[in-house]
Amino acid sequence: MATKLKQLLNLSCTAGMFFITTASANDNQPPPEWTEIWEPEPKVVTVNPIPSDAIVLLGHDGVSAWEHNDGSPVKWHYANGVMTVNPGTKGIRSKQKFCDMQLHIEWRAPEVEDIDWKKGQHRGNSGIYIQGRYEVQILDSYQNRTYSNGQAGAIYKQTPPLVNATKPPLQWQTYDIIYRAPRFKANGQVDQKAYITVLHNGVLVQNHTQIQGATTYRGIAKYPAAHGCAPIHLQDHSNPVSFKNIWVRPL
Repeated sequence: MATKLKQLLNLSCTAGMFFITTASANDNQPPPEWTEIWEPEPKVVTVNPIPSDAIVLLGHDGVSAWEHNDGSPVKWHYANGVMTVNPGTKGIRSKQKFCDMQLHIEWRAPEVEDIDWKKGQHRGNSGIYIQGRYEVQILDSYQNRTYSNGQAGAIYKQTPPLVNATKPPLQWQTYDIIYRAPRFKANGQVDQKAYITVLHNGVLVQNHTQIQGATTYRGIAKYPAAHGCAPIHLQDHSNPVSFKNIWVRPL
């Protein structure tokens, strides 16, 4: 009986010491207000259906935000908010220039007419050249094998997508892109490379991917001379790919 009582007293003593130690530790902490940030207050952004601070590049107001590289008016087809590549008229670019940004773009690959010939890079091919240099590939990659760093969602000829999230032709696809532009030193050399995150139809396919340089079809990608903000370029690759609901949030 005496032994059991001694054990209980020792346990009570230990518990009491633990309580005192914890209380002392809490007393030495700063008040919670020290780690509360009140200013600046984040501005309110509504979404109905797009963010209220977004710049609309393609909606129901026509193609006035775009031009061909020579500055001429857009020769692509446009109707009811949808813009479609007119093969052979060449690519177009946004009139406004961008650096760091959140970009939303919806695209649709045309129907496959001759599956024996229209396969690989011949099916629904286009591309988004961010800052006019760094391409996110657009391609009908639905049941259509090609080189992995050339399929939909790839940083073209650099980094394949993590997965293939492509819908069938004639269905609308979405890209949501977070882009951080490269930084350059005073001497024109690259200080920090560009980074990009891409969600294809809501699925993460590029996870803070480092861009190795300007897109090139042959050879190794290299960074060009130092540059600033630049237009978004949409490619004419001889396929009637369609676009709608393009908006940008500069970051």
